[in-house]
Amino acid sequence: MPFTLPDLPYAENALEPHIDAQTMNIHRTKHHQAYVTNLNKALESHPDWASKSIEEICRKITQVPEAVRGVVRNNGGGHFNHSLFWQVLAPAGKGGSPSEALAAAITKAFGSMDDMKAKFAAAATGRFGSGWAWLIRKGDGSVAITSTPNQDNPLMDGVAEMGGIPILGLDVWEHAYYLHYQNRRPDYVAAFWNVVNWAEASRRFSA
Repeated sequence: MPFTLPDLPYAENALEPHIDAQTMNIHRTKHHQAYVTNLNKALESHPDWASKSIEEICRKITQVPEAVRGVVRNNGGGHFNHSLFWQVLAPAGKGGSPSEALAAAITKAFGSMDDMKAKFAAAATGRFGSGWAWLIRKGDGSVAITSTPNQDNPLMDGVAEMGGIPILGLDVWEHAYYLHYQNRRPDYVAAFWNVVNWAEASRRFSA
């Protein structure tokens, strides 16, 4: 099958107490695996699309054959979003700091890191139902914050309200936090900053 479940770059319990091991296990091996399985199944009869990268599929989502477009949008988005999510997390104290270039872009766009975090938290907590909050790099090199419903993402041209390259993404579906935080989404959003992999975010910003 063209798409596979990626390994974690750390142990399932490495993000505790901020994200618990049981949530990490269920989130990746059940939810993410389901997106991969469903995406592969949807593309069985479309080998030309199955041969593309998940990034290209997301960028060209409106060109996917109509018969499978909805399934690919949901499950392809889920695969891309979660693959990024695992990479932009790191054990507390191991994620480094934003690069000089990323820090400067954040300061220029938001005034300060704290102001960026506050706006990000507003996007994450304000997303009704299920979805994601994103820090993105726009085409002019600036950074911005946006959110998307369900498994949409900023790569999806013609779908996302604000397009750009995802630098950080936070899953605010209840399955991402409910075992540990129950209905306290703001607490989960605040805890996220303890386990951000700023080295990976900086790489994505500069790539």
